[in-house]
Amino acid sequence: MTWTAPEIERRDEPYIAGERAMLEGWLDYHRDTLLLKCQGLTADQLRRRSVEPSSLSLLGLVRHMADVERGWFRRRVGGETGLSPLYYSDDDPDGEFDGVDSADAEADFATFRAEVELAKAAVAGRGLDETFRHERTGAEISVRWVYVHMIEEYARHNGHADLVRERIDGMTGD
Repeated sequence: MTWTAPEIERRDEPYIAGERAMLEGWLDYHRDTLLLKCQGLTADQLRRRSVEPSSLSLLGLVRHMADVERGWFRRRVGGETGLSPLYYSDDDPDGEFDGVDSADAEADFATFRAEVELAKAAVAGRGLDETFRHERTGAEISVRWVYVHMIEEYARHNGHADLVRERIDGMTGD
């Protein structure tokens, strides 16, 4: 039996809420949107590159966002040490995209979902005004900034995902 990306019931973003609930709601909406763009596709379809010479694929985007969740929420905000990237390295900086040909799509989707849950746990109870120092730049960054950045990151990549999905099977949507 061929694995296909599961059906997603996307949560609605809140129309009226406090700042934290609004940020979390919009982030969840965009997390769901990425998976919505993938639903019903086979692993081979998820691996399909958009257009040459780009290495962009839906599976690559899912893998990339798993690493982004891990990096911003767990390593930086949560201060977890010893967490290396999941799919890329210094020797292979685009590994999340370049490595999809031999990737296990089902396992990568499970990893994405797990990283989202671990990211939520890493920021639970942390105030939006709490800060940390970025390990490379030394910049002081707030938890609020991370939420806004993650919403922007997903929104940008969801636009990419929409175009890739349309190229695969003509499906469009919001």
